Amino acid sequence: MSGGGITTTDTNKTALAVMSVLLLTMGLGVFSNALYAPDHPAKPGYALPAGESAAAKADAPKEEPLPALLAKADAAKGEADTKVCQSCHSFDKGGAAKVGPPLYGVVGRPKASVAGFGYSDGLKAKGGNWTYEDLYAFLIKPSAFIAGTKMTYPGEPEAQRRADILAYLQKDAESPVPFPK
Repeated sequence: MSGGGITTTDTNKTALAVMSVLLLTMGLGVFSNALYAPDHPAKPGYALPAGESAAAKADAPKEEPLPALLAKADAAKGEADTKVCQSCHSFDKGGAAKVGPPLYGVVGRPKASVAGFGYSDGLKAKGGNWTYEDLYAFLIKPSAFIAGTKMTYPGEPEAQRRADILAYLQKDAESPVPFPK
């Protein structure tokens, strides 16, 4: 039969071409998956960075003792460093409580002692008077010094800035408490 119709041979050639393309596509897929296979960890999840090793902590520079920091503290710098504190605290004599209690004369004052201010239970339980050592530790990270504190300030990481703030707090009092020796 000659003519212009589709023959069985043409159909077979077309089917063979389609199957060859499909087989080639599947083969390339298998090959590329083998070539670019992701690493599957034994335990699912991501590895988090570990804390500092004991050797790294031992090599870290030692912080100066508080009396040495206070000896070279600058009250003027400390006053400038308290600008962030002034949005929540008053530093004026007889200043009213804001979000936080007034800090005039805080050194030597009993903790949680401003009448009418709503202190956290953690601060109420702390007891004692505010010392330079306590304020210094509090300024590092308030939530670490007093569990459950309402103070949201993250803390001051720089030791000399904390000492400068304490020097300002010493001046910000009617009867300044002397620095520890």
